[in-house]
Amino acid sequence: MKTYIALLRGINVGGHKKVPMAELRELLSKSGFENVRTYIQSGNIILQSSEVNLSKIESDIQQSIFSHFGFEVPVIANTRKEFQVIFDTCPYSEEQKENSYFIMLSAIPETELLSLVSDITFENEEFVIINDCIYFHSSVGYGRTKFNMNSFEKKLKVKATSRNYKTMVKLLSLSIEN
Repeated sequence: MKTYIALLRGINVGGHKKVPMAELRELLSKSGFENVRTYIQSGNIILQSSEVNLSKIESDIQQSIFSHFGFEVPVIANTRKEFQVIFDTCPYSEEQKENSYFIMLSAIPETELLSLVSDITFENEEFVIINDCIYFHSSVGYGRTKFNMNSFEKKLKVKATSRNYKTMVKLLSLSIEN
């Protein structure tokens, strides 16, 4: 059994796509995942599976949610080890890192697509794309940024979901295998 961290995008936001966490844990347990845990209401799942294909894990979670709740939700899953690498690879200083966002991508963007976002700049904001993560820092806070994740998704032809530093730390802590 391997431990995975799965991130759902866009649930329980403004009353849309409501997914109660207890119901989600039960659903995923009945779908064959083990030791299913969630963290806060925004779609952070730690689970174990004998499945090693990440696409299959994402698809199984997505299909379970669609069958049960009746709507599609983008899912991005990584092994705990891959999640740790994403966290450790953050290019910012420790102070900036603690105020950064990690935007996980469903795939590593094709090299030629990176040029479509390379010239995007906004005052007080910076981003770095490394493999399947956009590391984003804004000195004015995420809620006041001009950064638009949807635009990056379209240009890079990927799905994405963001988590802040504290959530990343907590998910890594909760996913330590005993």
